[in-house]
Amino acid sequence: MIQAADIREWRSHDVVDQKGHKIGVLEAIYVDTTTDEPAMATVRTGLLGRQRLVFVPLDKAILGPGYVRVAYAKGLVRKAPSIGTDDVLPAEQEESIFQHYGIPYRQGANGERQLARR
Repeated sequence: MIQAADIREWRSHDVVDQKGHKIGVLEAIYVDTTTDEPAMATVRTGLLGRQRLVFVPLDKAILGPGYVRVAYAKGLVRKAPSIGTDDVLPAEQEESIFQHYGIPYRQGANGERQLARR
């Protein structure tokens, strides 16, 4: 299991898919609010002036020298729900990220969000 403190050190490193294709650059980590474990990362993609942050799950992620390898194909990640580089994830968009990857979405017992940025 990748610990939140460990993966924060990898900000600004490349994020690659399982075949080694570069997806983008690691921007931020989102933890599961129930477990406080890393759950998603935002990856900066696009050209200068038109960049955005896409979400990718960190389950089965592997840390390497200067990169984070995720278990999802570059094409799937690039089509994931995104936000602007200065935006915050709206609560109503959170579930769509999980749906995109076929992952069950679980709100907290009192309706709180599943993800929190670290």
